[in-house]
Amino acid sequence: MTDTTLDFGPQARLVALVAGRVTDEQLAAPTPCPAFAVRNVLGHVLGLAEAFRQAAGKEFGPATDTDPGSVTPDITPGWRAELPKALDALAEAWRDPAAWQGMTRAGGLDLPGEVAGLVAMDELVVHGWDLARSTGQEYAPDEASLEAARALLTPSGDEDDQAEGGLFGPPVAVPDGAPLLDRVIGLSGRDPRWRAAR
Repeated sequence: MTDTTLDFGPQARLVALVAGRVTDEQLAAPTPCPAFAVRNVLGHVLGLAEAFRQAAGKEFGPATDTDPGSVTPDITPGWRAELPKALDALAEAWRDPAAWQGMTRAGGLDLPGEVAGLVAMDELVVHGWDLARSTGQEYAPDEASLEAARALLTPSGDEDDQAEGGLFGPPVAVPDGAPLLDRVIGLSGRDPRWRAAR
């Protein structure tokens, strides 16, 4: 499905940059995730960075065993310092070829290391877009990160998978020839045209 050359560094730095530009006034703003404000998406990114860092190292515990849908994430007062460090640690953990091998666990699910790596990258790409779009920022992930997310989100052709609408819900149709980012966002079940109300 992938190889061990997928570098989390560029996408981790991009998400850290977008998050760092979020103002305190924007923390309560709505996002493309209907149940989440910006602060909740930031809390989710912080949690997933730690969970997938542990998944890369096969360190199992509460962070890897908890279903992310079971709690509403939020930020703590130190999130501005914690999030860039967590994203750097995530990127470093997935530089180890062993992270991509064997089985691991994330979100309470056992899955192959290479699949966990793609899920982690998809989370960074999609939630980075959530944050950027919610706060009016430009957002341009590198092509390798986008291709990894696309590979994970593209329907397999399995009838059960298609019946359930794919991995994260029914895809949103995008025009032929749309940019790769729009196609990835559409595959994630989000509308690439979404804008925060002004």
